[in-house]
Amino acid sequence: MYSAVLIAAVVGGGVLLLMRRLFPRQKAVQLLRYPANTMRGKTVIVTGANSGIGKAVAGELLKLHARVIMACRDLQSAEEAAREIQKEAGQEQGEVVIKHLDLASLASVRRFCEEINKEEPKIDVLINNAGVYQCPYTKTEDGFEMQLGVNHLGHFLLTHLLLDLLKTSAPSRIVVVSSKLYKYGHINFDDLNSEAKYDKAFCYSQSKLANLLFTLELAKQLQGSGVTVNALTPGIVRTRLGRHVQIPFLAKPLFNLASMVFFKSPLEGAQTPLYLACSPEVEGVSGKCFANCEEEELMAKAVDEQAAKKLWDISRRMNKSPEKNLKYRKTHLHSETHPRL
Repeated sequence: MYSAVLIAAVVGGGVLLLMRRLFPRQKAVQLLRYPANTMRGKTVIVTGANSGIGKAVAGELLKLHARVIMACRDLQSAEEAAREIQKEAGQEQGEVVIKHLDLASLASVRRFCEEINKEEPKIDVLINNAGVYQCPYTKTEDGFEMQLGVNHLGHFLLTHLLLDLLKTSAPSRIVVVSSKLYKYGHINFDDLNSEAKYDKAFCYSQSKLANLLFTLELAKQLQGSGVTVNALTPGIVRTRLGRHVQIPFLAKPLFNLASMVFFKSPLEGAQTPLYLACSPEVEGVSGKCFANCEEEELMAKAVDEQAAKKLWDISRRMNKSPEKNLKYRKTHLHSETHPRL
């Protein structure tokens, strides 16, 4: 018993020290305040709106009288989240619509977009928030490495299929949730689908870098359309995103305590996507990345226009029919030589 307590103390102390070094305590986040009718009459799609940052953003938009379309894979969880944010929003609130969207399935993305294009007269804001983090090696329905498939390719197709509606709804906005962990990745064009080697941390960073390059190229293509696109890095937030990370059993209580001290709450993490969705300060601003509601300077690899265009072209081909996907992955990705970034 004494040994177990001693081990727990040593491990826990190490965890707290590591957390303090990796995540210096951040300044208190100032919550945004907008007039209650700021988003009245506006329709906003939020992917992954059933938990974490997505749920918090959806809840705040609801308070601002937006029509919020919660695009979620787990409908039961989405319904529970909808009830919670509606209860919290009070009597004067917007409207909630729940739609099924599985970003790990291109067919699901296409069905979702068909319904939206048929049923919705306009989209004012699309928030690409959903994601997976450091999951074990798995593939999407279409054979893509899961983190690349969900975090980048699924949102790539979703945005592409909704662009016409976004353009007719202009001025409209696209918000892309990335991560500061993009710094630890590069776009491995030699093995984009991680078939030769899988490193879950690298693949997450690669997918988040892909989000930034996607934003860069999309902003270029949308010039003059009235549609803006900006990315953001929310910081370290207490969400279910890290559910695949293995924490030693004895260290879990201390890790949870440390996360309460060092991590942002979901509401705090939601402030920058909310800012990009609502604020008049970013009207007309496009192709940028923000952190804590301020423009963020990115590393050179995240503003590489050549890499952004190359990734865009490859992503378009990878988002074709499953049969073409298989042919492309087996021949194109392994027959071309691409420089590492």
